[in-house]
Amino acid sequence: MALSWRSWLANEGSKHLFLFFWLSLNVWLFWKTFLLYYQGLQYYYLHQMLGLGLCVSRASASVLNLNCCLVLLPMCRVILAFLRGSQKVASKKTRRLLDKSKTFHVTCGVTICIFSVLHVAAHLVNALNFSENYNEEFLALNAANYRGEDPRKLLFATVPGLTGVIMVLVLFLMCTASTFAIRVSNYDIFWYTHNLFFVFYMLLMLHVSGGVLKYQTNLQEHPPGCFNPNKTLQQNLTVPKAFEELFPDYTTEPFPEDLPVPEPFVQNHFMRICSEEPKFQSHFPETWFWISGPLCLYCVERLYRYIRSNKPVTIISVISHPSNVLEVRMMKDDFEARPGQYVILHCPRVSALESHPFTLTMCPTDTKATFGVHVKIVGDWTERFRDLLLLHSNQDTEILPIFQQRRYPKLYVDGPFGSPFEEALNYEVSLCVAGGIGVTPFASVLNTLLDGWKCYKLRRLYFIWVCRDIESFRWFADLLCMLHNKLWQENRPDYINIQLYLSQTDGMQKIIGEKYQALNSRLLIGRPQWKLLFDDIAKCNRRKTIGVFCCGPNKISKILHKLSNSSNSYGTRFEYNKESFS
Repeated sequence: MALSWRSWLANEGSKHLFLFFWLSLNVWLFWKTFLLYYQGLQYYYLHQMLGLGLCVSRASASVLNLNCCLVLLPMCRVILAFLRGSQKVASKKTRRLLDKSKTFHVTCGVTICIFSVLHVAAHLVNALNFSENYNEEFLALNAANYRGEDPRKLLFATVPGLTGVIMVLVLFLMCTASTFAIRVSNYDIFWYTHNLFFVFYMLLMLHVSGGVLKYQTNLQEHPPGCFNPNKTLQQNLTVPKAFEELFPDYTTEPFPEDLPVPEPFVQNHFMRICSEEPKFQSHFPETWFWISGPLCLYCVERLYRYIRSNKPVTIISVISHPSNVLEVRMMKDDFEARPGQYVILHCPRVSALESHPFTLTMCPTDTKATFGVHVKIVGDWTERFRDLLLLHSNQDTEILPIFQQRRYPKLYVDGPFGSPFEEALNYEVSLCVAGGIGVTPFASVLNTLLDGWKCYKLRRLYFIWVCRDIESFRWFADLLCMLHNKLWQENRPDYINIQLYLSQTDGMQKIIGEKYQALNSRLLIGRPQWKLLFDDIAKCNRRKTIGVFCCGPNKISKILHKLSNSSNSYGTRFEYNKESFS
């Protein structure tokens, strides 16, 4: 399969180039900081006392500062949603970069883990060096109190050491709970441990406030490498031969302060003579400059989201669909959303802290304020949520007038937030592929087209839906039929191409009901022939850019991603997009 470099750069290459740039930036920052501190140690003649451990620890700390600063920004969902919908970000390529926010967050997290290991290893070496190479000439720079002090005291009996140990434990919990296996098997563990980030940042601010790093305050009076005659002669150190010839009787006496020294001799041998001992003062924690801005921004956004979602929604109806799917229709004052966006649901009676994202399947419009979601019953949270909403677990439908509604539990909605599927209406041609419950992002797009399609750029939509059982198609069968009939009445039957695939069956089946005749003719048995499908779409849309949107199993996603990167003889370019909750 030939590879189109243009398609590769549009779909996947931009991400790889950015990751390469980010890795290079971190390595460059590490190396520059390492050289800076290494040259400083040699300038102060401290490299034998502290070794390379301090250089490595400071270099890794600079990388950690950068990544701890930026790791929170991709989680500012409100800001990302604003940028995606803002006219200031008019470029489609720029908006597509926002879809990589989760990837950037994970990249920063992995970088923090790697350089944290390096940082900890360097500080273990530092603790040993401070203990074994204790120097009385630099009492202010010594982290140890005396030679041979137990290095474990520096790790567990000081503020930087103790906070560092706790941060390592917190980071270990967050990293291990973020693995795919734990997130899939027990999402609660991932959720609760990831919220320890606030503890991590508080410890980080304490960690850098210990005053271990210091700088010299009297460089004019005591320039690095200057000669201190009093100290040198009192310690009976070897002095230059010229001094022995000039002052043979004062080799063990203090150097006379008022005795003139030949100027050429000073310039050629010592450059400058110290007038006082070096004085050191603790650095202001630079980490505060790095993390205070993003942390405050994130906290302000979380506060805004809390205030915005503090009022519970009004549940209009609850519908139980086949194959364990629950539809919830709601209303909320001043709620606005775009097709393809998602919300976060929080039900205190189900869980006091836990909340989950769900794609909007129905968005509010100018004529109706109702919006809704479809919830696949998988896991403890969704099961408890269903039991609270339905009077009986086997009840199929419950739609009651507002004045007759039962007392539903309080439900809070946070959002909406942006997703790649907002771009489905911004292409002239779009290919939407759904697997099972992955159809939910496209349901809001179809509902929007049902209200009116002429105001959007989209002029042709290929809709592919793959399900394992026939009953799953009934989730949105009515919507598909209404949209199909509307387009036929408006003499645009070619606007949408619907293909339904039943992957598992014992024989020919049909969607029950006379009103679904339009869908029965589009129901196919088996799985799509993706290569033939892409070739046919490329042939019918020569020299056009087609947006490919996928929400479903990873196997289908990888196939579509690969086909989107491949070249074709029709000059058609495919741009791949995939749903990914951040």
